[in-house]
Amino acid sequence: QVYLVESGGGLVQAGGSLKLSCRAHGMILSVFTSNTPAWYRQAPGKERELVASIIGGRSTNYADSVKGRFTISRDNTRRSVYLEMNLLEAEDTAVYYCGTRYSGKDLWGPGTQVTVSS
Repeated sequence: QVYLVESGGGLVQAGGSLKLSCRAHGMILSVFTSNTPAWYRQAPGKERELVASIIGGRSTNYADSVKGRFTISRDNTRRSVYLEMNLLEAEDTAVYYCGTRYSGKDLWGPGTQVTVSS
């Protein structure tokens, strides 16, 4: 069984930092390496939005609202993708999800809560 699990969320003051991790359990290395994992977030009353994605090890894409503050990275040997978040703002408060495509379907983790106090 293949599934994603996020970790690293929590409560932080505005201006602080957090690093989220997502691990793909049960996914073979070649499949994970060829995937394009991404981080999404969903704030209360809002739709889920793309935060950042990474193709291979170098090509990244960020939402305008997080450019310059967030960094996505991956470690294929650990089947993991990370999101380093700096200069956090109250508007970054949301449940953060790791997502990717697997066997033709969207695969999501359960999410991790990030709360930024102002």
